[in-house]
Amino acid sequence: MIQRTEFDVVANHYEAALDRGISVSGETKDYFAKARIVWLAKQLDQLNRVPGAILDYGCGIGSAAPFFNQCFPLAKFLGLDTSSRSLQEARRLNCDTSSTFLNCVEYQPVGAIDLAFCNGVFHHILPEHRPGTIDYIHRSLRPGGLFAFWENNPWNPGTRYVMSRIPFDSDAITLSALEAQRLLKDTGFEILRTDFLFIFPRAFRFLRVLEPYLVRLPFGAQYQVLCRKP
Repeated sequence: MIQRTEFDVVANHYEAALDRGISVSGETKDYFAKARIVWLAKQLDQLNRVPGAILDYGCGIGSAAPFFNQCFPLAKFLGLDTSSRSLQEARRLNCDTSSTFLNCVEYQPVGAIDLAFCNGVFHHILPEHRPGTIDYIHRSLRPGGLFAFWENNPWNPGTRYVMSRIPFDSDAITLSALEAQRLLKDTGFEILRTDFLFIFPRAFRFLRVLEPYLVRLPFGAQYQVLCRKP
């Protein structure tokens, strides 16, 4: 199970700390949050999949919820976390939506979710606890359900530098895309594709038109492993 109670301490200034760390890219956290979900929505469109129920595991203060609501307006959104303070902030920031936010201990997997998502969560989970967390998400999904696993790419030196600037990433134990694929496969997921995104900072944004053609190369600051529960 995710271990994020330390995020109670930073919940109220999480966004500011994250934006300070990311600022070297020339973008804000919302730029990346939206881009991740827009990319995922394109992959689902290619698969002809329209999720009715979405789970954001390790949702923090609910930053992704507005973008999920924009891209999937008919879906029910559920955010899970173990940080009570973060969940309080998530409810406050998303009070004008139908999104639901719960502590992980309040939600029991029943195989009812169409799409699970996590971003930058697993580098905060001890390696020995990661298989159990993946199993929890696996059990949350209905057969055929999809899991979009996003993590920071440790092969990218820019990623490592940004993480060194963020106080709550000081204890991070990163995992490569290969490690993530192995972890997901071992828990029973079928890997559909792995993409590396966010290659060029804002100063070189004119080159971003090339990024869709480079996603299979391990250059991006983050990667997404899209997988399916059989």
